[in-house]
Amino acid sequence: MKISKNARRIAGACLMTCASFALSGTAFAQTTIKMAMSSVADLENDNGMTAWIMQNYVNSHSDNLKFEVYGSSALGGDQDVLQAMQLGAGATMHVGGTAVYNSIVPVGGVLDLPFLWQDFDHVGRALDGELGAKLEEKFAESGFKVLGWGYSWGYRNVVTNGKAIEKPEDIKGLKIRTIQSPVYVAALNAMGANATPMAFGEIYTALQTGVLDGFEHAASMVYSSKLYEVSDHVALTRHLFGPTVLTYSLTLWNQLSEEDQKVLTDAAHFAIEVNRAMAPVRERKALQQLEDVGMTITNVDTTQFQKDAVPLQDELAADLDATDLLKLIRDAK
Repeated sequence: MKISKNARRIAGACLMTCASFALSGTAFAQTTIKMAMSSVADLENDNGMTAWIMQNYVNSHSDNLKFEVYGSSALGGDQDVLQAMQLGAGATMHVGGTAVYNSIVPVGGVLDLPFLWQDFDHVGRALDGELGAKLEEKFAESGFKVLGWGYSWGYRNVVTNGKAIEKPEDIKGLKIRTIQSPVYVAALNAMGANATPMAFGEIYTALQTGVLDGFEHAASMVYSSKLYEVSDHVALTRHLFGPTVLTYSLTLWNQLSEEDQKVLTDAAHFAIEVNRAMAPVRERKALQQLEDVGMTITNVDTTQFQKDAVPLQDELAADLDATDLLKLIRDAK
């Protein structure tokens, strides 16, 4: 069968057009990054701000990557998200306190020992050195690429509904929600509380129904999540300071090009830099915001708690096989 010159021209044009579309599709194919967290995706808390900065940086610096943020446990609770990331499924990234990794990377629990951190700068000095490098190796062994260590926007305090805590013994026997971490449970129990591990998303209802007497968290998270609606008092115990960590599924990280990895690394460094700079300011602001909505703020003498915490730190670090890491933290003061 003869094919006319005109038909050949049309066929050639079609082939060129199809090839053009194919090349265009390849050039603009995007990798979608799903950042998950249990906290609200707003700018009033450290995790929300970190995610927002990364999202804007990545989406404005790369045509290959599309960054999406899922707050309020939209992709599942922290443990569900982390387990899926290990498999290279579900969420791509996670941002949150290091304590939520304690069941997966137990040695990381050394970061969450009670009355451990002197101030924000102490956290940075430790994690930017040998301590951070050693922990990044441990996280990688469990399937996570660490992109940065951040600061919670404030120390964790005990927040109660009904009864105010004005002296250490007032904590005794209270059912206080804490992170599902053996280290956090031990810390709260050592202070005399009845530590109650519970997912973050369940706190509001548990306070409403009287299942809990209170919980412990940073002021910025109390305000951002509107937990002041179901609680009355903040006792400045400053018993724990949970650093935050930005992680990426190691399986998915290894599938990225070097160019895309660089964009994400640069975004993470920028987000962490802003996160750390804002921490002390946002802690003060959040406490003022809680006062403005009617919460009472009380100071508690934690001198004895701090003394009792030293042997507890030694004991817990030994259980975690992290005595050497605890020394690095103490040496960084």
